[in-house]
Amino acid sequence: MLIYLLRRIASAVSVIVVTLVASFGLFFVAPTDPAGVICGQRCTPERYADISASLNLDEPVVQQVGEYLKGLVAGRTYHSGGLTIDCDAPCLGYSYTLGQPVTKLIGQALPVTVSIVLGGAVVYLAVGILAGVVAARRRGTYLDRVMVGTSLGINAVPYFVLALLVALYATFLPHAGYHPLLENPLTWAGGLLAAWLTLGVANAAAYTRYARASMIETLGEDYIRTARAKGISERRVVYRHGLRAAVTPIATIFGLDLAFQLTGAIFTEAMFGLPGLGVLTLRAFNQYDLPVLMAGVLIGSVVLVAMNLLVDILYTILDPRVRLG
Repeated sequence: MLIYLLRRIASAVSVIVVTLVASFGLFFVAPTDPAGVICGQRCTPERYADISASLNLDEPVVQQVGEYLKGLVAGRTYHSGGLTIDCDAPCLGYSYTLGQPVTKLIGQALPVTVSIVLGGAVVYLAVGILAGVVAARRRGTYLDRVMVGTSLGINAVPYFVLALLVALYATFLPHAGYHPLLENPLTWAGGLLAAWLTLGVANAAAYTRYARASMIETLGEDYIRTARAKGISERRVVYRHGLRAAVTPIATIFGLDLAFQLTGAIFTEAMFGLPGLGVLTLRAFNQYDLPVLMAGVLIGSVVLVAMNLLVDILYTILDPRVRLG
């Protein structure tokens, strides 16, 4: 396991570094004028020179990449308007449009997005897997047909329509907004409840079908028939032996879904007025705030790589038949 983990971590780090270098080239080395874009239309020569020097745009490309990588592990120093700004590691750059280090901006937005995505995941995993297991146990019955039909109907509704309906008509829910968890957990949960339910309902439909199909296949395995022949209760056969194996393929889907939702929750955040990572990235795109966009790409690559690694490890825990190669 240790050798496998080290090999996978080394591979993950290499993927992140390649993505980072490629993104740096796309945003800062391409035949554009990043300093001019950041500085804006009313840019003065002094301001332009200040931004160019602080971003090392007047240095060779290799040195620019090296300085950015150095900032991630050792921090950097920026100069703005005669002021010296220390950016502690991991330094993701400095946003001249907002006048703040990108690390600070990400630190404010990321908890919002994580709260939305994890809360919604609890809803759709609990509802979807439970409904899928019940439908599999009652395969071919009226209850099975109702659950499958309902899930198909919900999936047919575009996500933005579902979110809009919740925002307009679910007036009985607390007003949407983000409040730090440590300040007041109840207020935190109430402000995110609408987003959780929207994300949960939209994804629970798909997970109901995933869980049903996986459970039907698992319940037909030889070891399930053996367990029943030994006289083990049906509940224990289904929920202890069958469900553990059935959730293994779901773990792969969930890991990728979670990674994509963490990096793509922009519509949910915008619809419910939540200042998350997606809204921050969209603002950065509209204002050509390249350091923030660069940070968004880096966070997205780290999340995707980390979730893939986590899913591979989780496989061996959920299903003992899986062995690491």
